[in-house]
Amino acid sequence: MANDTMKKIVSLCKRRGFVFQSSEIYGGLKACYDYGPLGVELKRNIKDAWWRDMVHRRDDIVGLDCSIIMHPDVWKASGHLAGFCDPLVDCRNCKERFRADHAPRAEAGSECIYREGGRADGKKLKGIVGPQGYTCPVCGSGDLSDERLFNLMFRTSLGPVDPMQQILNSVEELAALAPDERKQKLAGIINESAVYLRPETAQGMFVNFANVLNSSRVKPPFGIAQCGKSYRNEITTSNLTFRTCEFEQMEMEFFVKPGEDETWYEYWRSARRDWYISLGINPDRLRLRDHETSELAHYAKACSDVEYFFPFENEEGEGEWGELEGIANRTDYDLKKHAEFTGKDLSYFETETKERYVPYVIEPAAGADRATLAFLCDAYDEETLEKDDIRTVLRFHPRIAPIKAAVFPLVKRDGMPEVAEGIMKELLGEGINCFYDQAGAIGRRYRRMDEAGTPWCITVDSDTLNDKTVTVRERDSMEQKRMPIAALVPFIKEHLK
Repeated sequence: MANDTMKKIVSLCKRRGFVFQSSEIYGGLKACYDYGPLGVELKRNIKDAWWRDMVHRRDDIVGLDCSIIMHPDVWKASGHLAGFCDPLVDCRNCKERFRADHAPRAEAGSECIYREGGRADGKKLKGIVGPQGYTCPVCGSGDLSDERLFNLMFRTSLGPVDPMQQILNSVEELAALAPDERKQKLAGIINESAVYLRPETAQGMFVNFANVLNSSRVKPPFGIAQCGKSYRNEITTSNLTFRTCEFEQMEMEFFVKPGEDETWYEYWRSARRDWYISLGINPDRLRLRDHETSELAHYAKACSDVEYFFPFENEEGEGEWGELEGIANRTDYDLKKHAEFTGKDLSYFETETKERYVPYVIEPAAGADRATLAFLCDAYDEETLEKDDIRTVLRFHPRIAPIKAAVFPLVKRDGMPEVAEGIMKELLGEGINCFYDQAGAIGRRYRRMDEAGTPWCITVDSDTLNDKTVTVRERDSMEQKRMPIAALVPFIKEHLK
C-alpha cells in the first residue's frame, strides 16, 4: 500500500508541477530536483511559516543570513574536516556505491542470491556474505569492497588560481619527488585555495555569536535563526527529495545559561513537534525519538528527532519513519572550539550576577525539503464519491497551500469573466495568491484545484451580476455557500491567521 501511495505522489508531483527531476531533458542528475510552480510556493510557505513562528512571533530570537562559503578553518574547528565522514563501499557486481551503515544486515558466511550486473534479466548467481555482515542494498550481492571513509563536504577552490592546472604544470617536478614529498606537495597545492560548500548552516551562527550579541543587545536565553542552502556529497540518495546533495535547512541556535539547558531542551523538543501538528500534520504519523548514547554526535549531550511516517517503498510495503528535524543539546562545544581556534572571547558576561560563562546551545534543526515532502505525503488523499468516482485531493493547511483561492466565471459570457477578473485582482492586491481558470466544466475545474491543494474555489455566476455574491466551495468538505464579494478578503485572511 505504501509503495503505491508513494508512486502516486511522485506522479502527482511531476504532473501538477510540484517537483521535477533536475536537468531531466539531459537524462537527469541523481539526487538533484527542481521545484515547479506549485512546489516552490509550497516550500516558500513552509519556510515563511517557520520564520514567522520562530522569529517574528517571538521577542527572543533574531535572524541571520550567512555566506555559504566560509573560511576553511571554520570546518577544522567544528570537526567537519576530520570527522564528517561516512563509510563508503563499492559493489563489485552492480558497481553501485553505498553507505555501509545503511546496507541490509546479513549473517557473515551465509548464502546470498543476486542477479549478474544487478540487472533484472541477469544470470542468477550465488554468493557468500562477507565478514562485514551486510549485502549490497541494490542487487543483494555479497561481493563488496572494503569500507573506506568518505568526507561529505563539497570542496572547491577560491581565487584566480586553478589547483588542477597547477598540478598539470608541475607534473615533471612532482614525478621527480619521493612519494611522501609528492603527497605533501600535492596537498599543499590543493589546500592553498581550498574552500568548502557548507554542510550545515549552524556554524555561521556560532561564528557570528559575538557580532549578534554586540549589535542586537540580546542576552541569554536568546536564539539566532537562519534559513539557507547546505550541501552534502551524499552516498545514498533516495525517496524523491528526502535525501539530496543540495538541500535547504531551517535552523535555530538557542543560547542559554549552563544549568538551564535541560529545561530549554525539553521545551524545544515539545514545541517543534507541536509546530508540525499546528500546520495540519497528522499527530499519529509523528513521533519524537530520543537518540541512544551510541548515536549521539561528539558535541551532543542529548538529541531527539521529530520523525514522520513516510509512505516510502520497502520490502514490507508499510512505509518507514524518517527524520524531519533534530533537536540537540550541543552544550558549549561549538563556541569553545571557535574560541580556541581564533583566540576570540565568545563568552557572555551577566551583569546582574557578575558571572561570565560560555552559553550552552539548544539547536532545533529542520530540513525545509523534508518538511515539504512530509506535508505533501500527509496531505495526499483519495476519496471515493458517488458511482465509485475517485477524487484526488491535497488537504494542505491554508497557511501553506500553494494557491489560496481559485476564481472561476461559470461561463465565458454575460460579463462574468470581467467580474471574476476583478475579484482576482483584488485578492492578488491583498497578497493572497490565487489562480484564474475559465476552461472546462466547473466540476473539472474543482478537481484540478483539489489536486493542487487549493482551499477555496470562488465561482461567479448569473446571480453575482444581480446581488454581488459568489459561490465559495470549500476543498475538504466540498460544501458550497453564498458570500458577498466584499466579504471574500476578510474571510480568507481570517483562515490564514
